[in-house]
Amino acid sequence: MLPVVTRTLAKLEKNQSRRIRREQLSVATTSGADDDIPLGERKTVTDFCYLLDKSKQLFNGLRDLPQYGHKQWQSYFGRTFDVYTKLWKFQQQHSRQVLDNRYGLKRWQIGEVASKIGQLYYHYYLRTSETSYLNEAFSFYSAIRQRSYYYQVNKEDRPELVVKKLRYYARYIVVCLLLNKMDLVKVLVKELSEEIEDYTQRFNTEDQLEWNLVLQEVAAFVEADPVVVLNEENTVVITSNRLQEGGVPQLEQGMVVGQLTLADALIIGNCNNQVKFSELTIDMFRILQALEREPVNLATSTSKPGTLEPSEKPAKRENPHKYLLYKPTFSQLYTFLSASFKELPANSVLLVYLSATGVFPTGRLDYEGPYDFGGVLTNTNRDVVNGETVQKRNQAQKEMHCLHPGDLFPFTRKPLFVIVDSSNSTAYKNFTNLFGQPLVCLLSPTVYPKSMQDQSQRGSLFTLFLYCPLLAFLSVCGLSSLRQGLWDKAQDFLRKVYRDIGQMITRSRAIDQAFLQFYGDEFLRLLLIRFVFCSATLRLHKLFRESRSFPESYPQLPKQDTVESSVLQKHVLELATMLDVQSLFWDGTLGVNY
Repeated sequence: MLPVVTRTLAKLEKNQSRRIRREQLSVATTSGADDDIPLGERKTVTDFCYLLDKSKQLFNGLRDLPQYGHKQWQSYFGRTFDVYTKLWKFQQQHSRQVLDNRYGLKRWQIGEVASKIGQLYYHYYLRTSETSYLNEAFSFYSAIRQRSYYYQVNKEDRPELVVKKLRYYARYIVVCLLLNKMDLVKVLVKELSEEIEDYTQRFNTEDQLEWNLVLQEVAAFVEADPVVVLNEENTVVITSNRLQEGGVPQLEQGMVVGQLTLADALIIGNCNNQVKFSELTIDMFRILQALEREPVNLATSTSKPGTLEPSEKPAKRENPHKYLLYKPTFSQLYTFLSASFKELPANSVLLVYLSATGVFPTGRLDYEGPYDFGGVLTNTNRDVVNGETVQKRNQAQKEMHCLHPGDLFPFTRKPLFVIVDSSNSTAYKNFTNLFGQPLVCLLSPTVYPKSMQDQSQRGSLFTLFLYCPLLAFLSVCGLSSLRQGLWDKAQDFLRKVYRDIGQMITRSRAIDQAFLQFYGDEFLRLLLIRFVFCSATLRLHKLFRESRSFPESYPQLPKQDTVESSVLQKHVLELATMLDVQSLFWDGTLGVNY
């Protein structure tokens, strides 16, 4: 799995820790004559140095673990957690009596250990997709700030220590973003900005531009949502869009649906100029949230820094396992796809989400096969042969830096659910179900009205509908804010709409069985329902006049039973009336030609 915080911050970490480590381990032998140190205290310092050194070795070794696969990394993570548990408890028990006096332990060094533990929990979340570990990472990062572990760093003339503090802030912000703690994110961004300004004024360093870029990225990320919800005091209300209790229509008695479970998801982002933070685009962030349940902040001992128990996993996996791939090459994408396919449990579904620039065919052939319609772009930067980037030789050949529909054919041997958000998404409606397994593709519009195109940098409208339909509905209607009372009323109304859409899907006699096979899983059920609502909304909106501006699917949905249902059209118009934007929509009873 690609860690979300990697490329930008990794550049800032090189060669920083080696010199500090040598200085740390040398303090014990230079703070007074060895003969004056009691044997017990000398052993304490020696044991601490051993644990510190061992923890760093194990932590650095995490980079060498395979980024895919579910089993290869678990034992190594367990050993790393075990050593950090001992180190954290050790410094708690001995710091004041011995380590401060004999070793010269500084508060920023304690903060560095806590920061590493926070990183461990964060990476454990990336590996398992269990949001409870995000809460654990947050508790350690929060403790660092509350206890001012890095406070004295700014008073020392050592830029590498200040960089440690900046890296901590950046990681803390990522965890807060994923936990939807937007109020705290804004405070942390302000503090980080001040820290960067102080850092750049005091030290003439080469990484100034990189840190300013980090600041710009996170600021744009926070402001990416097109609509804000305001309370009576005109303060922004933070809303969560993870799956919550009661947030998905329940299966009714008599519904005949499949028993498949969404087990794995590949979330791929390769859109140019889209808002991102480190290696997480806004579209990747939104679909990531749509595939997770709301985390529960359990009042356990692990919520207080001091106890690490990553082995205590929930009895049942709450969320599907996810790989986050930012601008992968074709070979990287195929490697992760193959690993997920290989380890997919029985009666499980693999989801592939593609948010990427479209690649179009260069010419028309007499025979149109699965490699003749183009696809979506994969990264070209790292595909190198003999030191030179491979270029396409002539128009008769297919684009090699592209995921073609045919590239996914081998993986249709198991249940596959594909979402494509791209200007060439319709290339993926040319599927052939070769193996008879459940297969569904949800495809974005390929053309948006000009007024909507200006918003693409802040994320795709199609993905926004899959993430939060009400947010997308308000955005497509040009609304930038909404009162909390009206927001709650609209959300309650949409819950009724979702139930009706669910009944349309399950009661239709013309619907392809693949949709019903996936409907049994709560995450996939909600995605299907939101897709139908998106399609119905855009078909009634006056600005969306071309058929290319409507979502499509493979297999096709029976329009009269779903996206063009008179009942659903009435619901869309009722919602528009509630929000006082009914003039933007065609009256569904007029029989608009699509």
